[in-house]
Amino acid sequence: MMETEKVKCLIVGSGPAGYTAAIYAGRANLCPVLYEGLQPGGQLTTTTDVENFPGYPEGISGQQLMDDLRKQAERFGADLRYGVATASDLSAAPYKVTIDGEKVIETDTLIIATGATAKYLGLEDEKKYAGMGVSACATCDGFFYRKKVVAVVGGGDTACEEAVYLAGLAKKVYLIVRKPFLRASKIMQERVMKHENIEVLFEHNAVGLFGENGVEGVHLVKRMGEADEERYDLAIDGFFLAIGHQPNSDIFKAYLDTDETGYIITEGDSPRTKVPGVFAAGDIADPHYRQAITAAGSGCKAALEAERYLSSKCLL
Repeated sequence: MMETEKVKCLIVGSGPAGYTAAIYAGRANLCPVLYEGLQPGGQLTTTTDVENFPGYPEGISGQQLMDDLRKQAERFGADLRYGVATASDLSAAPYKVTIDGEKVIETDTLIIATGATAKYLGLEDEKKYAGMGVSACATCDGFFYRKKVVAVVGGGDTACEEAVYLAGLAKKVYLIVRKPFLRASKIMQERVMKHENIEVLFEHNAVGLFGENGVEGVHLVKRMGEADEERYDLAIDGFFLAIGHQPNSDIFKAYLDTDETGYIITEGDSPRTKVPGVFAAGDIADPHYRQAITAAGSGCKAALEAERYLSSKCLL
């Protein structure tokens, strides 16, 4: 038999959504327990400067921002723990979440803030230059590439949207597309093809990056595997991945509605899922915006909803 612990409010995930939920739940005396997952602080800890989070006019490092949110949650009594949710049973209240395959947390309310993981090409250089020219969020990091040359990898709507966004900042945007066509919607294809700052490189694969103190260029292969295969280097200052995100929702899918990608579906603009007392906050339920501020706002809403739920059930 595994060890079991009973709590009022369990939060799984520790990005802006999770920590903000912990702040609000702590202030409401819900005695929240938060498990931080594999990457305490979430994706923001892999970025350098964050300049678009309100309240920091000079910007702040992603790691420092998450440290500040963590300390604020602790100040209000949140019990922050290291551990990964490995299984769940949401068939009946109290809900059960298994941590590290060793311990079961029984909870009256559950806030899922496990986020979504950006997909990468799997190149070693992506790790080498993380935070030094490699990014998976144009709206987060595009400002740092004003008047510079960047490349975006991908051929879908997200890639086209990010290319257009970056084209408003950068001097030149290369869109690296593996196939001989774009998968994006017709309107997005038209915007890309008509933009004077964007050049689409069809049938190209990025196979590596180079640079001394950051990204200075990308190794490309045109028509890989074909008789006329061509290899060359392209000088760039930034390398943006836009090949999708994978929501970290697998252990909850048996009980909650998700879209075809795996994002948890909530009721309208609320964090409520189809299971009463279970809420989804942050990128796990947001395939559109994926910003720190929107994640923090949804974490706030999830905690408020948890408090209302507990009060309606006379569990406070």
